[in-house]
Amino acid sequence: MKMPDPEQEILDKLPDLTGRLVRLLSKKAVITSEQGRKAFESDGLTAYRQSPMIVALPSSTEEVSEILKICNELNIKVVPRGAGTSLSGGALPLADGLTLGLSKLNKIIDIDYQNRSVVTQCGVTNLAISHAVEDQGFYYAPDPSSQIACTIGGNVAENSGGVHCLKYGLTTNNILGLKMVLMNGDIIELGGKHMQESGYDLIGLVTGSEGLLGVVTEATVRILPKANVVKAMLIGFDDIELAGECVARTIAAGIIPSGMEMMDNMAINAAEDYCQPGYPRDAEAILIAEFDGVESEVDYFTQRVSELAKELGATSISISKSEEERNGFWAGRKAAFPAVGRISPDYYCMDGSIPRKNLPIVLRRMNELSKKYGLRVANVFHAGDGNLHPLILYDANVPGELERAEEFGSDILRLCVEVGGALTGEHGIGVEKRDLMPTMFTKDDLNQQERIKCAFDPAHRLNPGKMFPELHRCSELGKMHIHGGKLLFPDIPRF
Repeated sequence: MKMPDPEQEILDKLPDLTGRLVRLLSKKAVITSEQGRKAFESDGLTAYRQSPMIVALPSSTEEVSEILKICNELNIKVVPRGAGTSLSGGALPLADGLTLGLSKLNKIIDIDYQNRSVVTQCGVTNLAISHAVEDQGFYYAPDPSSQIACTIGGNVAENSGGVHCLKYGLTTNNILGLKMVLMNGDIIELGGKHMQESGYDLIGLVTGSEGLLGVVTEATVRILPKANVVKAMLIGFDDIELAGECVARTIAAGIIPSGMEMMDNMAINAAEDYCQPGYPRDAEAILIAEFDGVESEVDYFTQRVSELAKELGATSISISKSEEERNGFWAGRKAAFPAVGRISPDYYCMDGSIPRKNLPIVLRRMNELSKKYGLRVANVFHAGDGNLHPLILYDANVPGELERAEEFGSDILRLCVEVGGALTGEHGIGVEKRDLMPTMFTKDDLNQQERIKCAFDPAHRLNPGKMFPELHRCSELGKMHIHGGKLLFPDIPRF
């Protein structure tokens, strides 16, 4: 007896799917051509590429709901996609799935200064929220490096952070409410402008779930008033481990900067060549620490950190005297990724987190790994909260270098877990770190996480192949009703 071919079954449904989507959205909002689909074949993690079977571009929550109803009925997998800036392959398409592009949901719905909140559609960029409220003296605190391009929906999916998350928290600490569409098309609302006082923290559960539980279409975010005084410090060290020790001692002293970043010599010089922020080229590492609040508080903290830095032998200490100078200190850090891109044909951006006290140990071990693999690494850290972003430099045109870079990156992540940290700080698991999940979680841990997936998406149709190294039928995890067949995981295509 001939077994059914799951891929052919999906392809047989494509004409029906296409026709129904065109009637719902219009022909321009449904992309089927090979050339059109190529624009969606990769995200910020460009080592992997895969063209989607079809792309749909809805303009409202209601259209998202109807699309998911159709896909649920036809047993079509769905990959939600924001701006495609993910660095873990979280928006990597499926050859037998629909990519749900959410860029048209790009309106700010409501600005409420009395309640210090903004209701925004998921396709609005992170920085656009701050721009919308800056004339009234407010801003949105989470500020990932890609904030000019990344969207709020993607920020929710990855629980994005940024330079100022040390004091003001990650996305999860700045979300008040969410509107979300489940795989069966149901539209649900979690939270709102009020403080949630009872029940499960479903907002916390959804934030960081990487599109596996539902499609977030709107978010109510918290906005903050700008501080009276903001000053930044630029501190140079001739030893990167001493810079790491300065971070640990600062936090141990009860001093919480609004942001505290570190760059090593390679990143310093790349940034200096790129945008001339005035960094000391001979420093092995620099720290950029920012403080905000009232003037007396800011002056006290900058003085204390100066004292700590001097005790550790800092080679230079500068404190911004104007807004222009403060922005200059940050210019090189904000441009670090494109700056490093100029000194190497390719780079592989990692993301892990560690306890701050172990920063000197991890820096030493990463230097050893660099020598082991014969690949340079430029280090750019959210040092204050222990979030590492090593940039492994390689050339994809040299046979074997990409594979060495990937193994180097995996060893860095294993090191993070070994010293008590985690596989990700803000970039998510996606496909990049999926097979490393057992390094951090036991089989029982992973099964329990899958049970949550089953509660929201019983047939595993939303963003399958991400986060979990192995997926089980929901019935295998204790659920009595089976919805759909076995999920197939094709090899991740690499270009």
